[in-house]
Amino acid sequence: MNLASFDLNLLKVLDALLIEGSTTRAAARVGLSQPAVSAALGRLRTALDDPLFVREGAALRPTDFARALREPIRAHLSGLEQTLAGAGPFDPADCDASFRISGSDYFSVMLLPALMQRLGRLAPGMRLSFVDLIHPGNLHEMGRMDVDIALPCTRDIPPKIVAEPMFWSDWQVVAASGHPRLTRSGIGDGDNIPIDLYCDMNHVVFSSEGQHASHEDQVLSTLGRSRRVALAVGSFRDLYETVAGSELLAVLPGTLAQAVAQRFGLTTHPAPFPMEPALLWVAWNRWQTDDPAHRWLRGEIAVLLRHLNDVDRPLPPATSDGQVTASAAE
Repeated sequence: MNLASFDLNLLKVLDALLIEGSTTRAAARVGLSQPAVSAALGRLRTALDDPLFVREGAALRPTDFARALREPIRAHLSGLEQTLAGAGPFDPADCDASFRISGSDYFSVMLLPALMQRLGRLAPGMRLSFVDLIHPGNLHEMGRMDVDIALPCTRDIPPKIVAEPMFWSDWQVVAASGHPRLTRSGIGDGDNIPIDLYCDMNHVVFSSEGQHASHEDQVLSTLGRSRRVALAVGSFRDLYETVAGSELLAVLPGTLAQAVAQRFGLTTHPAPFPMEPALLWVAWNRWQTDDPAHRWLRGEIAVLLRHLNDVDRPLPPATSDGQVTASAAE
């Protein structure tokens, strides 16, 4: 292909199509009409000698060639935007960038209120969208899903993703205050629940896929134990609200359990069997590492998350280029 005759503006359209999978949504993203995006797609197909997308119902599915272009195009466009923005110092007070953050609703309680308070004071023009959790196995799709920062709970970060570990989280059992069986057994808030009693009670688990078997069940099976899971829910809020109004037990990250216990009338208890703590990360696309606004936001998130560590264990090293530096020590 002769680059001199290629309209580089078409790359922004291709980038939008790869993210949105729709000419209508891509048009809104780049500020063009839908017919203009369709015409641009026709020009791209001719210039690159590939169909690029095939229609599946209302969606456009990228060809293998188009899929291979996704990350290089995003990286080059991001680098060009940073270059044109100039080399002057970044001032969050003047920033009007928008970012999409993905994580479980754990962060709705433990991060977002404090983060928005900080942004209101330090970067009032910055806007965030908080979207559904990206499953750790889908971290390699962050670029396609138009997610700028993910907050996964995993120990397996794909090579193409940069990540910084934030904190370890222990686990606690929660129950409704005044739970009949616990009360009859003389078990109060903060007390241990014997494993025999724990296994004999009904449970609710967090599962984004609706699975009744959870990590706790895997651990119990290694001990020759089992329990009855009566309900699986797709959010932590559904989990602890269900526990508050029922006789079910649940396991929550310890920091979240302590944060919601008083408000929702819950008692908290140590897990009655050993469980490995959860490891929480801040993860992002490699091409966004040096973006000034993105780097600043990562630092602010790090300030608010690192104090949540409740396990006396060193954090693993960051993945390549994954150093997160907070903008202010606290």
